[in-house]
Amino acid sequence: MAAPKKSRGPAGGQGRPGRSLALILIAMVALTGGMFLADQPTPRLGIDLAGGTSITLEAKSEPGQESAINKTNMDTAVQIMERRVNGLGVSEAEVQTQGDRNIIVNIPKGTNSAQAREQVGTTAKLYFRPVLTVAQGTPTPTPSASSSGKPSPSASTSDKGKASATPNASATTQGRAVTGALKADSSPTPKASTTPKADATPSASAADQAAAAKLQKQFAELDCSSKASRAKAALGAKPTDTVVACSSEGDAKYVLGPAQVSGTDVDSAKAAIDQTNGQWIVQMEFTKGGAKKFQKITGQLAQQQSPQNQFAIALDGEVVSAPSVRTALSANAEISGSFTQQSAEDLANVLSYGALPLSFKEQSVTTVTAALGGEQLQAGLIAGAIGLALVVIYLVAYYRGLALIALLSLTASGILTYTIMSLLGPAIGFALNLPAVCGAIVAIGITADSFIVYFERIRDEIREGRTLRPAVERAWPRARRTILVSDFVSFLAAAVLFVVTVGKVQGFAFTLGLTTLLDVVVVFLFTKPVMTLMARTKFFSSGHPWSGLDPKRLGAKPPLRRSRRVNAPTDPKEA
Repeated sequence: MAAPKKSRGPAGGQGRPGRSLALILIAMVALTGGMFLADQPTPRLGIDLAGGTSITLEAKSEPGQESAINKTNMDTAVQIMERRVNGLGVSEAEVQTQGDRNIIVNIPKGTNSAQAREQVGTTAKLYFRPVLTVAQGTPTPTPSASSSGKPSPSASTSDKGKASATPNASATTQGRAVTGALKADSSPTPKASTTPKADATPSASAADQAAAAKLQKQFAELDCSSKASRAKAALGAKPTDTVVACSSEGDAKYVLGPAQVSGTDVDSAKAAIDQTNGQWIVQMEFTKGGAKKFQKITGQLAQQQSPQNQFAIALDGEVVSAPSVRTALSANAEISGSFTQQSAEDLANVLSYGALPLSFKEQSVTTVTAALGGEQLQAGLIAGAIGLALVVIYLVAYYRGLALIALLSLTASGILTYTIMSLLGPAIGFALNLPAVCGAIVAIGITADSFIVYFERIRDEIREGRTLRPAVERAWPRARRTILVSDFVSFLAAAVLFVVTVGKVQGFAFTLGLTTLLDVVVVFLFTKPVMTLMARTKFFSSGHPWSGLDPKRLGAKPPLRRSRRVNAPTDPKEA
């Protein structure tokens, strides 16, 4: 007589559901612990829930560039502003156009919101200009005044382009190099005389003499101690113009020649610590074309005498640094000086993400309170609670004991969602706004739908006459396929919505996609193992009327039995 075949192990790990439960419980404990260790016990809130600042910027046209205000440049400005704000770590900032000339920037309350406000409208027009002359930042008594022999800026440039951002220059002759820069040949290399000379050179035309006189007057009257004067010093100047400018601290003023290298020639910039002195610096790398320009101009400046051997790094018309050049430099440069970590990072952030194609002025700044958003959130949470209550009532009325498994699964999903959202705040700057809350509420229905699919598959197996334990395992493969397909469609819709939309709608799409992924995790690692364990209890396995799996109530067929093939006996005595 043949030995009976050994039955195969239960499919889907029926015998060891504790492993899956232990894994997801460990994950929940780890996420909860990480949430408190990161000192982020609650999710970050967006501007509609936490309040913040709303800034309206108006694009302004510069002389001769009225046509620059167009849709392309406005969209480019929005993208650059978004990158700048995100580079500062401000979460859930919104940047969008309004009409043809305005950009609205919404910055939630946060550590870096003040720095973001300063940078969103900064045009960040960066030029490297040769220094023609330099003096103290206060107005000079008379244009003819001179005090030659006094020191030039103490900035120095190494082979990498180090520069001091705080020149302590004394007044030099105002006419020095100004006239030379306005000669008819307009040579970009500063070839100005180092001797005081207020009159025009013999080769200068009458127009050059008038322009030189005007420039000398502007330079003499410039008061860099005033912030307003510093902002207006080079206002409206073209890159090809010879201009007057102030240092960013206001302690020095300059006459600068035409720009030789622009900010578009900078490939990247980052803040770093100088290993030699421990001070903060900004490291820049130039593009291939920019490196050639930089090497050429520094090679020319290295042959000049002070202060004409300096080049000024002018950002939005203000001189950030004016280093002296002793040798031609390569594709890398470092701006050093009196930088703090924050100021170095701010400058590197602006340089990295480029110059705005337009100039903007701050039209209005409005403080947004969280009162309105709080009321809407409260209304949304009430609506969500009502919806959840209706789902629970339906589950209890229709599935009875199975509703307990559904509620435990919803609780596990809620814990995972809450802790992950809290951790994503400091990790990637995720902030919870009203649409994101709506996405989480919608996810309740998606999660409940997965449970219902599985429960119905189990009930179908019981209707076919199977007992509960095999019904749980036989129903799982079919339910699993249906759940995966359904969640894949939901996740795909959320991903497409996230890619093609901007602003708050992305919060909805992100939350919907996150909760859809968590639904798969919960169903596989929690709902299925819990259902396997419950099937071993007498309450469920006996088909208690309140279990939701009562065979009589489900209209089950007679139990299925495997028919065995019995061979007819050949010996009459065996019959």
